[in-house]
Amino acid sequence: MKKVLIYMFLAVSPIYAFGQVLEYKTLDNVYYYDSQTVDQTDYMKQKCLMDIYYPESKAKVPVVIWFHGGGLTAGKKEIPSALKNKGFCVIGVGYRLSPNIKAETCISDATAAIAWVFKNIDRYNGDPNQIFVSGHSAGGYLALMSVMDKSWLKKYNIDSDKVAGLAPFSGHTITHFTIRKELGIPGEQPIIDKWAPLFHVRKNAPPTMLITGDREKEMLGRYEENAYFYRMMKVVGHPDITQYEMDGYGHNMTEPAFPLLVDFVSLKSKEN
Repeated sequence: MKKVLIYMFLAVSPIYAFGQVLEYKTLDNVYYYDSQTVDQTDYMKQKCLMDIYYPESKAKVPVVIWFHGGGLTAGKKEIPSALKNKGFCVIGVGYRLSPNIKAETCISDATAAIAWVFKNIDRYNGDPNQIFVSGHSAGGYLALMSVMDKSWLKKYNIDSDKVAGLAPFSGHTITHFTIRKELGIPGEQPIIDKWAPLFHVRKNAPPTMLITGDREKEMLGRYEENAYFYRMMKVVGHPDITQYEMDGYGHNMTEPAFPLLVDFVSLKSKEN
């Protein structure tokens, strides 16, 4: 685990990529389920949308898929300003929310969005071999579950190990508290079952960067959950996982974490 002090900042060029100055466009409200998906509802068509922020680039660029937080019950799609002008495509994903649906459906939506990006992002100058999955809180949980449990992307004939990097911000690694609530289990009672990223640790998962707030300020032991996930990934032989603790920050730790994400994407893109 690495402690990161609040004054740390990683310098990354906000304008230049591949030796050129980039101009960016945003395409809003792209529906990511295809017409063959059964039982589509108005609520599904309202929420299962993504915004695509992409550069006009002669070369294919890395892609960051971002899932918003909100406990699987609130929040809306967003493209974080800290990820703009960094030489990446950024995908802000919306998804259906509990109690309108079972919370596990949020994972289904997140997976469908990732699959859409794999199959379509080259049309927006994104490199399908450089797709990074991230998000904050509930969004971090969705990032973890949709990639760590290989069965979700397998439904779309995609190997989740092809994801270039996984970078959850303060994500649950045990079963999400909203899923536990649906089962009548309180938020203070930890459970590790098939709805827990910890249940799916494996050595061949993508390069992973875990970021949480200060262990004394985080929500419901979120630092310790991530520390256990980190340790178990190391135990099974995963070769490329790091954990950062944002010293002095609580659950709202995105501001100091975004430079780490930008640096992670830049570094892993060059390695591949």
